[in-house]
Amino acid sequence: MKLSEELVWRGFKAENTFENAAELDAPRADGKRHQFYWGADPSADSLTIGNLAAMMMCKTFMRHDYEATLLVGGGTGLIGDPKMDKERPLKSVEEVERNVERLAAQIKRTMGGYKRLVNNADWLTGLKFYQFMGEVGQYFSMTQLMDREFVKARTGEGGSGLSLAEFSYSLLQGYDFLHLYRTYGIDLQLCGVDQIGNCMSGLHLIDKKEHAKANVWSMPLVIDKVSGKKFGKSEGNAIWLDKNKTSVFNFYQFWLNVDDIQVEEFLKIYTLTMPEELEELMAGHAVDPTQRLAQKYLAREVTKIVHGEHEARDAEEMKDIVFSKKVIDGSISFQVLAKLKKAFPVVEDMKSLADIVFEGKNALSKSEAKRLISSGAVYVNGQKTIDETYVVEGPAIVRKGKNSFIFVPSITQFALMKKDII
Repeated sequence: MKLSEELVWRGFKAENTFENAAELDAPRADGKRHQFYWGADPSADSLTIGNLAAMMMCKTFMRHDYEATLLVGGGTGLIGDPKMDKERPLKSVEEVERNVERLAAQIKRTMGGYKRLVNNADWLTGLKFYQFMGEVGQYFSMTQLMDREFVKARTGEGGSGLSLAEFSYSLLQGYDFLHLYRTYGIDLQLCGVDQIGNCMSGLHLIDKKEHAKANVWSMPLVIDKVSGKKFGKSEGNAIWLDKNKTSVFNFYQFWLNVDDIQVEEFLKIYTLTMPEELEELMAGHAVDPTQRLAQKYLAREVTKIVHGEHEARDAEEMKDIVFSKKVIDGSISFQVLAKLKKAFPVVEDMKSLADIVFEGKNALSKSEAKRLISSGAVYVNGQKTIDETYVVEGPAIVRKGKNSFIFVPSITQFALMKKDII
């Protein structure tokens, strides 16, 4: 497929400024490679799978010979991308710098093959106020800025109000595009469709200051069709790329549990699968959807992209262990023991099931733990157990519902853990 065709097939096409998407496929007149940039906001110390979707779009451009400049907003992050409902609390310089460092590491690990990774603090923090007003402010009318959706939402009747800092955020992002155009000749910005307004500021500046044409290409926000929510930090459903915030096992499990109604869409967005391979995979999945062939492929491939092949294999092995209906072998290796210790809460054995569920912090209270057990929502080594007084002898996996686990090692294993031998 040509780039323009693949972007449509994968679901990476929303608003854009091209008269014809086929312009993306045409070589440059000067024979050089096309360039684009994409930016990440350091409002947290990790990216999410919402950001990952945008990075996969970037990978699509890169596979079609586009040079990538990836930006982490250490300068704009001091203000924060305006929200539709309320002001963001300002972050300290130290927190933003820490977030930038961690996001940059995630981007390096996940992307690969990019041309450069930049931090807009390098050019924004030294920009004087009067210089910014002369360089940027004079080219934007108040009427133009007041027409932005977030401005109307925050300043209209019942709105929470808007500070000058957040009001100016769009201008700062526009200046980023101008700076990258001047410095590297970058004339294309990629973004999520919710950022299209901010991106247009850059096009406006490049037009006014450089008398040149630049473009923006956006992709739709990824929506969980079951909950109806987007995948982001503010929705309470964030799946983080940092394994200390979302463990590799839980990351793998998220993809393994994707509903059939969305698995094909996610395979297009989050993996490098091409049409013929996807058609074959979905045909095999349709023969017996209970085998979840498509979800297993999705989980393995996305975990490989984000955490590496070794971690993906470990997650698959962990899945086989925790969903087994067999008693875990007491001679379990130190390597597997270490994985279980890292992935799940650990509770010493020879306690009642109610005590273990309560201590594992999987229930709000002792009475809630007992209710979950009596309702048949708790399993020991894959077997439903409704006796709250049942004494668990490790090693065992206690599971609440589908995706909440507690590891109960044997007394000997627990002693080894306390001594930090593994």
